[in-house]
Amino acid sequence: MWRQNWTSVNEFILLGFTTHPTLQQVLLVLCLAVTLATIFGNSLIIYLVWVDSRLHTAMYFFIGNLSFLDMLFTVITVPQMLVHLASGINIITFNRCMAQLNLTLSCGMTECFILAFMAYDRYVAICQPLRYPTIMRMQVCVQMAGACWLGGFFNAATLTVVTINFPFCGPNQINHFFCEEPAVLQLACMDTYIVKVLIFALSVIVLMLPFTFIVISYIHIARVVLNMHSAKGRQRAFSTCATHLTVVTLFYSTIGFTYLQPQSSRVADQEKRASVFYALVSPMLNPIIYSLRNKDVKGALAKAMGKVS
Repeated sequence: MWRQNWTSVNEFILLGFTTHPTLQQVLLVLCLAVTLATIFGNSLIIYLVWVDSRLHTAMYFFIGNLSFLDMLFTVITVPQMLVHLASGINIITFNRCMAQLNLTLSCGMTECFILAFMAYDRYVAICQPLRYPTIMRMQVCVQMAGACWLGGFFNAATLTVVTINFPFCGPNQINHFFCEEPAVLQLACMDTYIVKVLIFALSVIVLMLPFTFIVISYIHIARVVLNMHSAKGRQRAFSTCATHLTVVTLFYSTIGFTYLQPQSSRVADQEKRASVFYALVSPMLNPIIYSLRNKDVKGALAKAMGKVS
């Protein structure tokens, strides 16, 4: 509708990080290594959760979902960048760009909801331990995860439809290494202020409501843990929450920088660097965080390696 009176852009140019050939080769090798490590680490977590009966609990079910999301986000964004670094041709078609935008939004929003339910799982385990097997039974966990995925994909589809209907008539250079919503909207050939305000408001809702839920859950957890008489019990309770808190901190500190900034204070290069963290670094680190601080995962890994040997 909005695009019919404009000359439509059929493809975009992703500017990436650098045009220097040597730096491009270094980035290619580095990003390929990080991608392979991400796929291997998250696949290993998913495999262990699937095959080891000790990990058939609500917490590890959500960790498996989170690992799949991390791996999916990396697969959606990084291979395109690797192709561009290897070939020197940074072109992406309009349809592929919109598809990438939709899928990355879906993964990001779904992860917000999954992290919130993981906090609820820890709240029930620590604050209502006797009711935990009833409240967090697997059927309920599957329903929770399904709601997370559906909510993420529905909200992402809404934003994508709005973006597609904007006129894009040039320039067609996106100052990013993948098609991310704020960077793509900069190229629209009409005033997008109202829509940007709506997108900012939706970002606040989708990001901050789960985050507020997480904070409230941990306030209750801290209150219960601090009232425990056993030092060993307090240490064990805090240990079970440490991995989740670390992942939440990594996720929100970077994605919030991109989506929760007012339009007037946005800096494209800073947003691009933040995107590297949640597209590459965080998905690679999460399996390490789960395994290093978790005896159950270590035990499952040792058991799996024993079977292989």
